[in-house]
Parts: sequence; structure tokens; C-alpha cells
Amino acid sequence: MMQTLENLYTYKIITKEQHDLIEKAADCLTKTFLGVKVAGKWIQEPIVGELNLPYEDFFEFTKEYIEENAYQGYSAVALDHQQNVVGAMVGDTNAFEITGGNIFEGAFSNMNIVIDALEDIDKRFLEDYKLRYGKEMENGEVLHLFLLGVCAEQNRQEIVRNLGDILVAKAKLDGLRLVLAEATNPKSMRLLQKFQGLEKYIDVEGNHIIHKYCDNEHLQKISPTVADGVYIIVKEI
Repeated sequence: MMQTLENLYTYKIITKEQHDLIEKAADCLTKTFLGVKVAGKWIQEPIVGELNLPYEDFFEFTKEYIEENAYQGYSAVALDHQQNVVGAMVGDTNAFEITGGNIFEGAFSNMNIVIDALEDIDKRFLEDYKLRYGKEMENGEVLHLFLLGVCAEQNRQEIVRNLGDILVAKAKLDGLRLVLAEATNPKSMRLLQKFQGLEKYIDVEGNHIIHKYCDNEHLQKISPTVADGVYIIVKEI
């Protein structure tokens, strides 16, 4: 008898007290961002792969992000029968803050390049948000899907769909205006488009908001056949 998706995995929203679950989620996300072989395929996030970030530092960065934002209820995981985290989607409802400058040092200093690329499009989105809605973006208005990773061998797309369904349903319940993500590669973009309806954001002047890899001296070696840049993708709720 074939197992159904429901038999294979269970889904949970992480609470801030579930430290073991937070660490398992951070491990799953870190592995899928830095690179892991799953079901015979190499899975890796293009920017992180290009910059060769160390596991330990990226794990701590991810864990701290979940710890700081889990109280909002937008960190969801898929668990197998052994209670291993095989998929995670984590986000927050904080208004974007543009810090500027370098935050990270040492072996993790290349993470500054990632943050700069994200802040480039976030800043342009904030400017357009004010023009479009006549106000600054505030906390509790937008669900920002920040990290997505799946290291399961089976039903990978269904995991993405179910994790997204859980978080978007909560965002609707909480009365949020938009669901938003910074899509760094076409694979994740296609999945969020297919299952959650997120599309490339078009600003008030009719343009996409994108940070092109070919214009970034640190990321220009990323092949355009793999990914051409980081896009803001959104869906109105």
C-alpha cells in the first residue's frame, strides 16, 4: 500500500520554547542553502554556494533568526516519523530595516554580500510601498517569508505547498496585507508561484524590483542559466 503525504510527514508551528526543534530547523535550512545531495540531486542556494559560507556560522545565523521571531508564529516545519525536520519555512512580520554597512566579520564576512543584495531590493520595495499605500511599512502588515529549505527524499514539492499553506492561512487570519519573499533563484520562485500565487512585484512605474547578479562584482560568476538575480515576489491577501 502506497504511503500518503499525511502518513509520511506531520507539520508544526515552532514556538520559542522548542529549542531542539529550532536547532533541527536551522540545520535543515543550513544544509539546503549551503548544499546537500537529496534524492540524487545536488540542492544549493546560488548566492550562498558562490560565496562558500561556513556551516557553523550560517547555522547560528539561522537559529538566531528563528529564536528571535518564533513568537510571531511564522516558523513552520515538516517532520518525518523519527521527528527529524525534513522541511522548514520561516518568516516574520517585521517592517524592513535597512542597516547598511558590514555586520558580519571573519569567516562569515561574505554574508555581508548577501545582506547587501537583499537590502538593495528591500529599500526599493519600501520606497514603492510608501508611494503605493501612502504610508511607511509597519510591523504586522506584511508576512516576509525569509528562509525555505527541504531536505526530504520524497514529496518535496508537497512539503513546500503545505508549509506555505500553513503560514499564508495564518497571515490571512492575522489580517496582513501581503505575503512577500526575496526570491534568489527560479526554482524557489516557481514553487512559491505555483503553490502560493506569489508573483514578481511590479512597482508603480511598471518595473520589477531585482538585484542582478551580473551587476554585482561578487556574484557575477553565477550563471544566468542558474539564476539572474534576487527578485521581490508578492501576493496580496
